[in-house]
Amino acid sequence: PTVLMARFDAAAALEAMERHRVSVLAAVSTQFIMLLNSPAMERCDLGALRVLFTGGEAVPYERAAEFEERSGAKVLQFYGSNETGAVSATRLDDSQARRLGSAGRVIPEMNVRLFDEDGRDVTATGRTLSRGYWGDEPANAELVREDGWMLLGDIVHLDSEGYLSVMGRSDDFIIRGGKNVSARAVEEQVASHPAVALAAAVAMPDPVFGERVCCYVELREGEASLGLDALLEHLAASQVSKEYYPERLVILDSLPRGSGGKIAKGQLREDIRRRVAEELREDEADAETDAETDA
Repeated sequence: PTVLMARFDAAAALEAMERHRVSVLAAVSTQFIMLLNSPAMERCDLGALRVLFTGGEAVPYERAAEFEERSGAKVLQFYGSNETGAVSATRLDDSQARRLGSAGRVIPEMNVRLFDEDGRDVTATGRTLSRGYWGDEPANAELVREDGWMLLGDIVHLDSEGYLSVMGRSDDFIIRGGKNVSARAVEEQVASHPAVALAAAVAMPDPVFGERVCCYVELREGEASLGLDALLEHLAASQVSKEYYPERLVILDSLPRGSGGKIAKGQLREDIRRRVAEELREDEADAETDAETDA
């Protein structure tokens, strides 16, 4: 039987897994990290769990390894989209490094092409995908090339053995002073702080550098606060490259999620743009007040 939840809640999910002796779990990275962070992870018996299916995005290696160690299950990744179905997948007989560090080999029935930043084809295979979005030609024009291939919008690497690794979304890089900073790398480092439950890094508008690194954080249960200075001290002690230091930290009670359970970064990008714009207006108003006072 299949166990479904109307709304994901980590503690309730763990209790349901124990009660129903769940053997296979499907969860995106955000969800299985929430399971790891939940106090219920310690008290619930997950002895029946054999496999966690995850993917569709870059999966944090260390947290996936932690899930294997604490649950006893194996983590299997896949990569694809609603429009194409699964494109690649790992197998139980793959090594842990392959299972956690890649999205597996391309499925034989599927065909994949890789394009560089200029749109040049850097591989050569066929194509398999849906016929498009019903009644939404603007979306079709944006996601489907003129030659009929659908763009998934991810940055991936395909090695000589045919294993595909997802590096991140093409829009998930922060261009700080002309240098590309991986939001995923920032998030992994910030999430290493013991007070952090979830982290999401986004670009913050900046008049000098174009963009700076802003990180939104959801704290673990029982943690009251976390300051940017304390976070940076932790990163420095861990010898993290300054390239991955956030320059602004915003604490939220809960990070926004989309319908699929992933963190809704679009909402966070809108939020930081709004915050920066409001602060700019306040600074301008203060400057005008100071000028009037001096006069």
